[in-house]
Amino acid sequence: MRVAFFEDRAAQQFTPIALLRPVFELICGRYSVRERGLTQIDPDEWGVFVRDYLAETYREEHPAAHVNDFLWLGSGSTLLVNGRWLAPNGAFELLRDDEVGLIGDTVAYLTLDPAAAMTFIDRPWDVALAELARMRRPVRAEGELLGYPWDVVRHNASQLVNDFRSATASTSQTEFGPQVAVLGKPENVFVDPSAIIDPFTVLDARQGPVTVDREAAIRPFTRVEGPCYVGPNTELFRAHVRGGTTIGPNCRVGGEVEESILHGYVNSYHDGFLGHAYVCPWVNMGALTTNSDLKNDYSTVGVPLAGEMIDTGSTKVGCFIGDHTKTALASLFNTGSSVGVMSMVLPGGELLPKHIPSFSRIWHGELDGRFDLESSLETARTTLGRRGCELTTAEERMLRFLHDETAAERDAAILRFRERRNRRSQAIMREAS
Repeated sequence: MRVAFFEDRAAQQFTPIALLRPVFELICGRYSVRERGLTQIDPDEWGVFVRDYLAETYREEHPAAHVNDFLWLGSGSTLLVNGRWLAPNGAFELLRDDEVGLIGDTVAYLTLDPAAAMTFIDRPWDVALAELARMRRPVRAEGELLGYPWDVVRHNASQLVNDFRSATASTSQTEFGPQVAVLGKPENVFVDPSAIIDPFTVLDARQGPVTVDREAAIRPFTRVEGPCYVGPNTELFRAHVRGGTTIGPNCRVGGEVEESILHGYVNSYHDGFLGHAYVCPWVNMGALTTNSDLKNDYSTVGVPLAGEMIDTGSTKVGCFIGDHTKTALASLFNTGSSVGVMSMVLPGGELLPKHIPSFSRIWHGELDGRFDLESSLETARTTLGRRGCELTTAEERMLRFLHDETAAERDAAILRFRERRNRRSQAIMREAS
């Protein structure tokens, strides 16, 4: 069997957290859509169709994948899976070749005949899929279709429960000392034998399962509430991890974290609060970095995606932080903040702007575009080197491309920031007079 995961036009709606990765590589639960799909389908071959500027780095990271390869797509029958589809457990076992799975009007899956592969070469995916879908028997696809970054966070808790149930090993064999409290049913806690659970820690599985993966470490005075997943080689220091949280591999985390996703390689060692947030790799959050995830009037939260304010329809939304961004001491993010790739956040003692575009900086309370790309790339090389990784030539090319592509968004954001600042200054002067 062959399977290909694809991005449709809605992939553009997942900025800033999908700027450096396809939407099907975003984490929801323990896995990404692609990881979960490959595990359930176990195909002989697999491929992906992604935005052009992501193709080179994806080939580098996943050499087994056929990337944007239409010749491969035409060489055999292939199951096409929308990268935004959160399929329920067992869904792939029930699919039939003559049907198209729909959620609303959007294609969730479709088995492609080789002769129809050329349909995709000279037209957008959405148009080609719609044309092919009309030739198939429509059925309602079970599961959820992600639409925006906050949807990933919203479904994280339920996916954590589903992923725990489908795991091959669900019961921990680790013997805990008397100073480790395990609350709830023991079968809802899995701790890999190589993980370290120090004294004076709590694993609370009363509201959902808790998984601590290989070589992770839970240090003293840490409480982990389920549903929760702590990834490989991650360390928690004096942390209070609330339910609905995924902390990916190689993270260093302290403070309070609630219903958030730390994709991996995130450093948030010190005290602070992170709630209903998604944080991308290689983000460093300075001491006391905190976000709001609830407005004082309990109204729904708007998030500026690429500068356009979108109403989430939810009252609990935190921040979304792109790769390689650094926040300094006591950075305070407003409810529903969007922070782009490789930004430098140096707070000025007040709430930060809700929209901080990629490759920009906050300097003494001012949003500006005086950003040194070469210096930031050097910092990225150093950061990756500290974890035994390297910034490849392909990754550097992708960052340079994205720097140019986001220039208009950056200029518009800086202009809006200055206009708001001037209006505020004029209002203060009028009141003073």
